[in-house]
Order: sequence, then C-alpha cells, then structure tokens
Amino acid sequence: MKKTVIALAALFAVLVLTAPAAPAAEAVPLKYDIYVRGAFNGWGTDNLLAYKGKGLYEADVLVSPGNHAFKIGSKDWSAEWVADPAASVRVDLERAYPLATQAGPEDYLFTRQTATFRFRIDVSDPARPVLSVTRLPAPAQAQALDPHKDAAATRTLDFATWDGKQEHARFSSPDPAAPLRTYVHSTTMQLRDPGPQFASYQEDPALPRVRSGNLAFDALFALAVHEMRQDSVKEIRDSNYNGNAPIPCDCFETGEKWHYVWTRDLSYAAELGLAMLDPQRVRNSLEFKLSGWRDGVTKAAHVAGTADGLQIVQDTGSGGSWPVSTDRVTWAFAAEETLNNLAPAERPAFAARALQALSNTIENDRLAAFDQAAGLYTGEESFLDWRDQSYAAWIPNDLASMASSAALSTNVAHYKALTLAAQLAREQGDPARAKRYGDWAAALKRSINTRLWLPDEGMYSSLTAAHFDGAPLHKFDWLGQALAIVTGVADGERARSILARYPHGPMGAPVIWPQQQGMPVYHNRAMWPFVTAYGLRAAALGRHAGVADAAYDALIRGAALNLSNMENLEWLSGQPVLLDEAHPELIGPVINSRRQLWSVGGYIGMVVRNVFGVSATAGGIRLQPFVTTRLRVGMIGADGVATLRNLRLRGHAIDVTLHLPADGGSNRAPGIYAVEQILLNGQPSGPDIRWDQLRAENTIEIRFGKAAADAQPMRRVQADPYREDPAVFGPREPLVRSMTRDAAGHPVLTVGGPGEAAGVTYNVYRDGKPVAHGLAAGAWTDRAAPASACYAVEAQFGASANRSHHSQPLCIGTVVDIAATDARVAASVALAGPNARFAETHLANWGKPDDHFTVRDVRVPQDGDYAVQVRYHNGANQVNLGISGGVKWLTVKDGAGAIVAQGVVQLPHARIDKANTPTVFSTPLAAKLDARASYRIEMSDFFNMSYLQSNSSFSAAGGVEGPSNRFDIYGVRLLRVR
Repeated sequence: MKKTVIALAALFAVLVLTAPAAPAAEAVPLKYDIYVRGAFNGWGTDNLLAYKGKGLYEADVLVSPGNHAFKIGSKDWSAEWVADPAASVRVDLERAYPLATQAGPEDYLFTRQTATFRFRIDVSDPARPVLSVTRLPAPAQAQALDPHKDAAATRTLDFATWDGKQEHARFSSPDPAAPLRTYVHSTTMQLRDPGPQFASYQEDPALPRVRSGNLAFDALFALAVHEMRQDSVKEIRDSNYNGNAPIPCDCFETGEKWHYVWTRDLSYAAELGLAMLDPQRVRNSLEFKLSGWRDGVTKAAHVAGTADGLQIVQDTGSGGSWPVSTDRVTWAFAAEETLNNLAPAERPAFAARALQALSNTIENDRLAAFDQAAGLYTGEESFLDWRDQSYAAWIPNDLASMASSAALSTNVAHYKALTLAAQLAREQGDPARAKRYGDWAAALKRSINTRLWLPDEGMYSSLTAAHFDGAPLHKFDWLGQALAIVTGVADGERARSILARYPHGPMGAPVIWPQQQGMPVYHNRAMWPFVTAYGLRAAALGRHAGVADAAYDALIRGAALNLSNMENLEWLSGQPVLLDEAHPELIGPVINSRRQLWSVGGYIGMVVRNVFGVSATAGGIRLQPFVTTRLRVGMIGADGVATLRNLRLRGHAIDVTLHLPADGGSNRAPGIYAVEQILLNGQPSGPDIRWDQLRAENTIEIRFGKAAADAQPMRRVQADPYREDPAVFGPREPLVRSMTRDAAGHPVLTVGGPGEAAGVTYNVYRDGKPVAHGLAAGAWTDRAAPASACYAVEAQFGASANRSHHSQPLCIGTVVDIAATDARVAASVALAGPNARFAETHLANWGKPDDHFTVRDVRVPQDGDYAVQVRYHNGANQVNLGISGGVKWLTVKDGAGAIVAQGVVQLPHARIDKANTPTVFSTPLAAKLDARASYRIEMSDFFNMSYLQSNSSFSAAGGVEGPSNRFDIYGVRLLRVR
C-alpha cells in the first residue's frame, strides 16, 4: 500500500512538472474582505463575499421570510456600502443598484419564503460598486423528501388558518410500541427560520413521557421535554458579559437565540413546569441570578439589608435597569416551586439563602420603588419591557414617568415575593420578619384590588399613569390578569369576571389589550405561549372550559406547526412572522426564538400540571386534572385512557393514568370532566398525597365521571391581522396642543386637531381623576380647577370603547426652578459649560459614591404639597439598555436640620441627540413645605445594579470599569401639586 502511494505521488509530480504553465492569477480588486451583513445573520460576518473573477464578488445567503435590513460592509465597518446614503432602499431581484461607498441607512430585502439568495457585487469600478440579488432554485431532492416514509404509525393534526385555508402537522414513529419512541414531525406551515420542514426527536429514559392513544399528543410532549434538554447547558454566554466568553453554569439557557440566564424568563419557565422535572438545574440557575456587592463597594447609609448585599439581580434594561424595572421579584415564583421539588436534604440550604436574598431585595425595593400613598410598587410591567410596544409614545423620552407608574403584573410578583418570604421566615424561626412581610403582603393585595380593579371593565388595569396623573389606565395584559388569579390576589368573583371579559382572538389571547397602532409585532399584537400557559392555569382554577380550550388549542397549534415551542406568534393569524409587505415596518414578531425556555416550561406544565393534574407542594403532591370535552375528543384516544409515565418527584417515580369515559368523538359541547375516584397504588386516595405516602415506584389512577356542561361567557374578537382595526386597536394617545388660562384664570386645554382619527372622543383627568368624558376635539375649560392641578387626556373609540394611553401630564401649579449655576448650589464637581450636544452649563458626571450636592436657602411662595425633582441628563447608555440608571437618596431639611422629606429618586438613562440634547426630570420626592420656612436639599448615594458583583464583567457603563451611578445635573425643580 505504501509503495502504491509513493508511485502515485511521483506520477502526480511528473504531471505537474510537464503540464503547460497556468495563466497568472487575477489580482483581487479589494484589499480587504467584504461581507453581506444584516438582520438575517445578526449583522455578523458569516457571509463573506468571495471573489469570482472579472470584478465580481458573490455570497449565497439562506434567508428566512421577512423584510430584512442589510448592508455590504467590512469586518470593522471601515467600509460600508449602501444604495442611498439618504434613505433606505428596498432591493428588488434581478436589478442593478449602484452603491455609495459611505455610511447610510440600511437597505432591505423582502421574501415571503425561506430561500437562498445570491448577492453579487460588481467592483469593476471600485469607486462605484454595483449590487444585484437573485433567488436560487431550491434543490430538487429537498422538495421530494418524505420524512415519514416507512413509518409504522402516523397522525396528522389539521389547523384552520385565519384566511380560510388549512395547515397540517404530521407525526410518525418507526416503532410506536417501543418503550422509548423516536418521532418524526413535519409541518406544511412556512417556518420562521431557515431549515427543513421536519424534525426528529427521541424520548429520554430519565424523563417523563406520555401515552394517550394519540401519537401527535405524545410526540408534542416529547418535543417539549427534548427542548428542555436542549436548553440544559454547561455554560452560558452573552455579548454584554465576560467579553462574550463562556461562563460555566449548569443552567438553563433562555432559547436558541438567547444563550444567557434572564431572571424573569427563568422564573416563569421554572414555575410553569421546569422545576418539577429538573429542580437542581433550576436551583443552579436561580443561584446565578443572585449577587452581593462588588469588591470595594461600601453600602450607603440608607441602603437596607445584610452587609454582603445578597439580592436578586434585575437584568439590563429600560433606563438602566432597577428600579425603573422591579420585576426581579419574579424569582420568588421559581424559588417556591424549586423548594417544593428539591430533595429534603437539599432544601434547607437553599431555603436559607432564598430568605436572605428575598429579604434584602424586599427591603430595598420598599425604599426605592414603593409608593406609600398608593400602596403599590412602581416599575415597568413584567416581561412587557419594550417601552414603545406597551406604553405611551412619549414614555421613551421620559423614563422617570415609566419608573413611577405601577404595574399589575409586577405588583402581583411583589405579592408572591412577600408571601414566600413570610413563609420561609416562619419555617426558619423568625416570627417578627414573618409578620412584617405577611402584613405587607395583605396590604398590597388590598391596594391592588382597590387601586387597579376597574369595575366598568371587570378586569384589572395593567398599569397606572405616571406621576402627576396616577390614574389606572384602561389597558390590560393577560399575564397580569392570570397571575392575579393564580396567586389568589383576585377572589372568585373577580376571577370569573376576568375569564369572561379578557378578549380572545381566533388563535388565542393576546398578551396586551387593546393593541397599539404603528408598532410591529412583538409584545404588541402577539401571543406568547408562556402567557397562554398562565392563562390556562387561571382558567383551570376558575373552571372555565372555553378559556382553557383556547389555551390548549393555542399551545398545541403553536408547537405542532412550528416544530418547536416558539417565543411568540402574531395573535390573529398564529403565524411566527406576519409578512406585511405593504407596511414592512410593522412585520413581526421582530425576533422569535425556537425552544424558548418559558414556552417549553409552559407546554410541559400544560401536560403535567393541567391535563394530568400533578403539582408538588411542600407537603406532598396535589392532583387536580382539568380535562375538557374538547381536549378529550381532540387529543386522547377513543378508549379514554392516557398515562404520564416516569414522572420523578423527590426520588419517587410516579405513573399517572387518566380513565375518561369512552367517547367516539361526538361530545364537543363545552364541558369539564369531574373526578370520581383517585387510587394510589390500588388504594383510594384524596387529591392531596403526602410525600411519606409515596413509595419508590407508584401508580396513580384517576377515574372521571361524565362531563359537566360549562357555558360561562367568553369574549371573542376578530379582525384582519393586516389592518389597524378599531375593534382590536386603541387610539393613539391624544395631543394636547396647548394649555392656557381664560380671562377668569380657568385652565383651558385644547385637544386634538387636523389628522385625528375619526370616531374618537376625549376624556380629561385632573390629578388622576376623571373630570370630563366624551369631548370632541377642541378647547375645554375647567371652571372647577383648584390653584394647583395636573391634567392628562385620553382618546376613546366610539364603537369599540377602546382607549388610548394618557397624554403627558401638564400642570398649573407654582414652579420654583433653581439652576445648577445658582449661588445656592454647592457640589463636589465643577460646572461644565455648554457644548454642541448640551446647551446649558451643568454639573458634569456627578454621582460617585462620595460626591455631594446641596441647595441651600430654598423657599416656596405658597404653603402646599410639592414635588421635588432633579433636572438632569444620564447618557451612560441607551434608554433600553444597561445597568447604570441613576439611583440616589434625596433629602429635604428645614432650617433647624430636621428632615421634612427623604427617599430614593431615579434618574434613568435619557435620549441623546446630535445637538442640544434635552434635559429631563427625575422621579419626584413628595414634600409638604411652608412658605415661611427655608429649606436645604441634599442628594447622596444609594445604589444601582452596577454595584453588584454579577455585573463586574458587563461590557458597558457600570461593568468592567467599575460601578456607574453618575449623570449631569442641571438644577432642581419644586412643583406645587396641591
């Protein structure tokens, strides 16, 4: 063999030596590599344009459906080529586009189907490159492939589409009788991301599996378990942390496109289902989301908690994270479920750590984000953390106003944190702390029901308006409503009202209601499977078959047609991307990941907790199956027997078998099967089984009687997903064009004008209370106005009664403005003069822990209640990113040095313009002031998330270079509010 190789090598050498000389290689025109970079490849460098000769470069790129922004650029963006430096261009196929070799807006490629596109750049004239794009034909073998060929068993699920067509998901197995099956799963629906229209996955011997007599139902549970395993990783990473290098962690990552652990995603996923199947990995992930102080951080005087600072991490986000956002307390949902599922030997250590972290978090949230007057916690809506999608259009320019509003979902999460902390304190022999948190929880529940319940709507408001308004908005979200039911904040009557009145489209419930105009699909106009799963939990508790069936249908359809448990779906069509070619700026969901962790947890929980009814408690397991007639007919075999096998809880293996009445498929009237008998290992049992009653191997049988009819009302809505229909959208918030005074001194508001939507009327609020309703556009005079008041206006559609967000409040109270240049101001940093970006003199980059700021000899012209605010600008990061929102302690003292008012003020990130960046105001500190007195205002340090060790590797402000709690000060304002 060796001789043969040598001989072949010698022959090859002779051929090379005797072959005619090749022509000289053509010189490559460009001296650097050039790439197709766009939304379809994460703006990365995966798609190199390869030189093909004669001045031509080419790259073949597989592109999924959508309207994709892209540019031609070098690796370091030193070269950037666009079709028009002044405007984006939609690139049509087979057309030549001369490119400008300079920076400019992105160009766009639209495609309705996944396809491979050839990008060709002609640089025959390097100063004037020319772009053309062609679509390549799909490979013939891919079109002809049948993934179910030779399958021993198949099952097809058919789904009607919004436009009167049908899509199909097909499932097969080569050996359906095998103890552990392999499934092949295909779909006719166009997938969101490039890839085959089918998938294959196997059951895991260490995890539960289902045998229902319906191959599709069994397969979809196996898919969710398989995706849970895919999300189980040894290391995590994110481009904002650790230089994008891996971080060791036996954790759950968030999804195919999200490789980090996020507090809220993990917590909801774990509570819905993952903690039952893998409590140790959930515990590891929860531990990763705890942090103490960074080295060198000294706890400021007013900061609460233990010396190490151990607390829950609020992830990067709006305005620089906490306390603009305060839903880090969702951690408690997962912690409680994990504690219920951990083995007895593992529970005490985690319980002690959980109590410490919860206590430190609760105590500091009480200081930084609790509105004593309202009895509610402030902060962004939980999970709805893209401001433009679910807040007023003016909010991104004034994030302090978002920070001061109170959200239903976040307050229910605080309620969960308080109740869990009280429980753990009782268990650990701390009755004083147990009472403190228990009392706070009871008071919070009363405040939610008093301040956020809207009797005319029969639902909770999702959020209040900001400071100087404070009214509960006629805006609603499904997660907040469902969590209120699941946690017991909503009583039985309120729960029934919510389930009857929250709207459902043909494919399920949207996450917000009504939808917001001019916004692409993401939170707006979307269904999120994990939210649907909480809606199912709420429906089961409220015994509402219609809402439960809508949730079962949505979860099954979403996983079946997408071959995965997706992040989100457009709500009226159920599609993973709605391709609005006429309005490409509205296409979405904007991003959509496969095997999204909380969607996976939601599907697992749907099967284990809802269909089979198994949940873990501190004392044992509880059996509360919720099987509707529609689910029985559609997803369980004709004999009515379904088994969940190999569920392992605290070291106990459990098989649960449901015995439903035999049904040939005729019973489609809404109804719920009643449990008649439960047998544990052959012996009668109640629905609650103690841990010590379970053996190593257990069988549970649940026998059902006839279905009880359920005709509870349910609100159904429908509209064309491509139209901003007033039936499902709210109006845009109104424009208050002016506020003046008439001859008698009464405030006059002028609302609306040319271009306002037809069929809209206006409602006026004074200090958060409605004072006028159903106004036409024009002027309105408040003849009952007090000396100080703040006004806001909302728009309302006549036919649907859907309402807008409120306008930005306008106030008529006395104002005292003190500029940073005032002689009464003293600070530890020097004044900085105006520049191209900031037009006023200011105190630049103030806010190091030992910095001081005081304003002496402050006087007000009238007695009254004042809002004290800092006028500032914080440009440490973008408004949607970071951990460097300003969080400081503000104190007002009288002439004798007595404290009149004190508390945390927030100074979130603000927008930066190219020139004359506007200043903004902090959240207000309420103070009752006397015109005869003189006051002193002092500002000192508190903390933000950059003070935590977990953020020491963060790439931007507040990370690797040390904590950042700094901003520019322009002055202070005292506004008389009453």
